[in-house]
Amino acid sequence: MERLFERTASVNQLLARYGVKFGIYKNGVFKEQLFPFDVIPRVIGAKEWETLEKGLIQRVTALNLFLSDVYGERKIIRDGVVPEDFVFSSSGFLPQCDGFSPVKNIYSHISGIDLVKGKDDAWYILEDNLRVPSGASYPMIARELCRRVSPDTFHANHVSDNRDYAELLRETMDNVNTGGLNVILSPGRYNAAYFEHSFLAERTGSVLSTGRDLVVLNDTLYYVGKNGRKQRVGALYRRISDEYLDPLHGNPQSLIGIPDLYEVYRKGNVGLLNAMGNGVADDKGIYYFVPKMISYYLGEEPILHNAPTYLCFYEEDRNYTLANFDKLVIKDVAEAGGYGVVFGSKLTKEEKEAFKQKLIAEPRRFISQEVIDFQDIDILEGGQRLPRKADLRAFVLTGETVKVWKSGLTRFSRNPDSFIVNSSQGGGFKDTWVLSR
Repeated sequence: MERLFERTASVNQLLARYGVKFGIYKNGVFKEQLFPFDVIPRVIGAKEWETLEKGLIQRVTALNLFLSDVYGERKIIRDGVVPEDFVFSSSGFLPQCDGFSPVKNIYSHISGIDLVKGKDDAWYILEDNLRVPSGASYPMIARELCRRVSPDTFHANHVSDNRDYAELLRETMDNVNTGGLNVILSPGRYNAAYFEHSFLAERTGSVLSTGRDLVVLNDTLYYVGKNGRKQRVGALYRRISDEYLDPLHGNPQSLIGIPDLYEVYRKGNVGLLNAMGNGVADDKGIYYFVPKMISYYLGEEPILHNAPTYLCFYEEDRNYTLANFDKLVIKDVAEAGGYGVVFGSKLTKEEKEAFKQKLIAEPRRFISQEVIDFQDIDILEGGQRLPRKADLRAFVLTGETVKVWKSGLTRFSRNPDSFIVNSSQGGGFKDTWVLSR
């Protein structure tokens, strides 16, 4: 492993050469920057991974059942497990998706589940990302380049091979392919994760396209090549949010979507990964109910637990949040990427009072959580090992069966005083080693 540490600069130079970047919009300006890689891996033992794997499969299975139910019979609402008005007031709930099922009744084909490991050695779920979760490409290419500079490191340390993600993704797309091409739909070159879109298209043998390359004719989706030839699309792995997918059924000003895609999808003529309407299940408010979903749909106790969470929608939880504001982290349920996260203790007296008034006025908009003092992981900085906060995004793929990729994206904060690890907030990433024994 020492040889790998010695070659850190070489790995980052190769990542820069391959264009492994992450773009962000700030103050109306698009800025593309390198996604800093730290060579010290997160290491997860075989037995620990076995528990994680079982818990992740359990959780994603329940979330898919919830999505099928909430757009179908709504038993969980009728039985009073999840409040009706809470579900229907979610910005992620799409009434136009009500009453029909996607191909093979799978909603979240690619799930990105964010976890942290507490100092009590327990893993806690922070978020369920079921719309367009990103990040798998970064540990894929980092491992590939680390293997290149230190080929013996992984075999000597009994690290599970992570090169099968592309195969798992291709199998997931093939499973819902209705007859035609596998296509990855990107918003285009200036999207934050464009590197990933192109990388995954290459590795899965899929066509990389933008909305202008796709057209709907007779309720069928076609890819139009540069020579004008039309080829039917059987599975569309979209990396565009629901509201921009089809300007006729979402944001009418969208220039990156495909007119009438919704009709093709509704009639079962294309497999759409992930399904439209998934936002209702990765609403940070709905997160509160996932342990109850596991019990309701599967008759099981959750293997992995949520962070202790209070739903401001409920008066009791709202009062607790207001009374304990300084020791909680408050999250806006509709935000992502580390935005909309407020640590009560970090605000001034005036800011606290203003935020409390906003919380009272819009209780559905917020959850609060106990601050988990999650474990630090060492990073190399200036030739020194320094502790930094880090999370893990695990990737769960649902096809004929539910599988967890034996790897993941470990993100870390570069700020020693910050718990926010998101790449959009300036964080870096690490490889995740799952040991085979």
